[in-house]
Amino acid sequence: MNQQNLPMDCAVLKYFTTVEEASVVEVMEALKDEYSDYRPFTRKGVSEVLMTGVVNGMLVETRYELETDGELKVYYKADETGRGIINRYLPD
Repeated sequence: MNQQNLPMDCAVLKYFTTVEEASVVEVMEALKDEYSDYRPFTRKGVSEVLMTGVVNGMLVETRYELETDGELKVYYKADETGRGIINRYLPD
């Protein structure tokens, strides 16, 4: 995915228009080539973008898993409404 022209938070949201669902780990894996040098490209930083997306109606939480290290893994998706919002403000 080449979203280099987008700010990192926009690229994170736009990623959800290309997948059914993803966790913060999967988002970071997908965007690491373009954004790994960005200071906010951390698990905490990307999680904040995802939570903001939920609050603003662009993403929904779909499920949860407990990782072996005890961390909670939250999966998100952009439903039809969310995809519409994201694509309206971040067209291809």
